[in-house]
Amino acid sequence: MAVGNVAVPNTIYPIDGISLSTTATGVRYKDRDDLVVIKIAETAATAVVTTKNTFCAAPVRVLREHFSQSSPRYLITNTGNANAGTGADGIRRAQDICTALAQKAGVDTQAVLPFSTGVIGEPLNSEAVIAGLDSALANLGSDNWLAAANGIRTTDTIPKLASQKVEIDSATDKSVSYHITGISKGSGMIRPNMATMLGYVATDANIAADLLQEMLIAINEQSFNRITVDGDMSTNDCCVLIATATASSELIDSTDHPHYQPLFTALTEVFVRLAQLIVRDGEGATKFITVKVTGGKTTQECCDVAYAVAHSPLVKTAFFASDANWGRILAAVGYAGIDDLDTDQVDVSLNEVMICQNGVVAPNYTEAAGKEVMSRPEITIHIDLARGTASDTVYTCDLSHDYIKINADYRS
Repeated sequence: MAVGNVAVPNTIYPIDGISLSTTATGVRYKDRDDLVVIKIAETAATAVVTTKNTFCAAPVRVLREHFSQSSPRYLITNTGNANAGTGADGIRRAQDICTALAQKAGVDTQAVLPFSTGVIGEPLNSEAVIAGLDSALANLGSDNWLAAANGIRTTDTIPKLASQKVEIDSATDKSVSYHITGISKGSGMIRPNMATMLGYVATDANIAADLLQEMLIAINEQSFNRITVDGDMSTNDCCVLIATATASSELIDSTDHPHYQPLFTALTEVFVRLAQLIVRDGEGATKFITVKVTGGKTTQECCDVAYAVAHSPLVKTAFFASDANWGRILAAVGYAGIDDLDTDQVDVSLNEVMICQNGVVAPNYTEAAGKEVMSRPEITIHIDLARGTASDTVYTCDLSHDYIKINADYRS
């Protein structure tokens, strides 16, 4: 059961230049849509980031090649089968899907980017995917974001969707309105670089392609690269950011452009929301946990400490049990790799409750206060290293009995 505020926004803004569709192919799931096609306008710029797992899936290899050769016009995603660990046969099947869609849509094969998510090591029924293309192409529409969010789900219990409108005052007498809408999927096998996730975000802004790629990399570092459920890096992760250039002819081509910062901020908010939804829907999760580290010498050491805590099975199971065994947090901080850390200066709080001050139990701390705060569904662990001005934040969840059940039964 997902934790906290996971509601779909009341308003989902269509993005001019983007149309989506879903259909059922039966690759793994019965009686549900499992194929998503996204059509992108010719005017659009597209940016992509992919998993850093060296054992990456066949569709990731194919999309990297296609993306280096052409501007994407279609994205196609199948769920239920990752097409990973499938060798040359998997590459051929991913290419066959791209070729079939390209022929039906009248575009170059390289203009199609494939995505897959699901079970690793099983051959993909590409014939079933190809058989679903006519239905998918016939049902393309700009209002199908929620259907697409459902169509890319695997073990997800909720659709993950975010949407915003940005009003920016122009130098002329008219303001400019930009829209941003995005979807993601992911629930388990979640860790940085990236997660077992797919993300598709689009805006109608006119952003230069090279700047768009820089923006995606920077935003990804503060969103999808700041989440972890279980510390496992997937083979299939991909995130796409599209700017369709349909809201305004004014090209945003540098960070100095007056529209850049408001758009960057709004895009970051959408990405962070989508990333947090993945953690809130973590497999078996009952707690949403923010790990905030301040007082570091560098951002990297703040991240190292945050991930040491967020990845610790002992910390995560303590939170599941609402057991105020705060020594587990200190132990994780201690093995995070900061050799010259002065532990006598470290403070740790859970929400408003100071549990550790100057490296020892806080004078006013009580076991009852610790247990009460750990029983809440949303908790912030604040770790102050007291050695600098750097900070960073990671989002994670607890580790429950249901996580084991879900993953033990995943292929059955």
